[in-house]
Amino acid sequence: MKLDILNLDAETVGQIELSEDVFGLPTRADILARMVNWQLNKRRQGTHATKIISQIAGTTKKPYKQKGTGRARQGSLRSPQFRGGAVIFGPTPRSHATDLPKKVRKLALKTALSSKREEGKLVILDVAKTDTHKTKALVARFAKLGFQNVLFIDGSNLDENFVRAARNIPKIDVLPEHGANVYDILRHDTLVLTRNAVEQLEARLK
Repeated sequence: MKLDILNLDAETVGQIELSEDVFGLPTRADILARMVNWQLNKRRQGTHATKIISQIAGTTKKPYKQKGTGRARQGSLRSPQFRGGAVIFGPTPRSHATDLPKKVRKLALKTALSSKREEGKLVILDVAKTDTHKTKALVARFAKLGFQNVLFIDGSNLDENFVRAARNIPKIDVLPEHGANVYDILRHDTLVLTRNAVEQLEARLK
């Protein structure tokens, strides 16, 4: 399949042949959902914690005698039934990461790229480079292209001026090729790949 290659001035500067193995797969919501859940689970810190009775600061003295008071027997003011006491079966620090085979992760990335191509929301850019780091100049060029909610994926070496100019624009993100991921691709309306990024992605995913 062929797509036009644009530059930042919204001009067509050529065409590129996209691999069917990477950009021509059917959309599978189940694979994409598993991958997004895997990513979000992996990023959770898992540092939530509550104190058990041995960690509560307080006296170890018995509140009152065992018998003869007419009240329920108590052994410690640090017990969970008292204000400031321990928490029973509360959360403890743990990893929320889940397992997902490498083959499924690779398939999910190819499926995400294919879904953007199928929806007509994949744009191929010649190069993502600017002569200045000024945001205003880049905003004007994005307006010509109709870019509003966009993920840019370039090759391994990002242009510093382009990154600095784009990072102040809301809903615009720039990633290197090795940082391409399903969650970021799906949460942006448009995916923009540079010619260099296409070559590197196809070499990695074929």
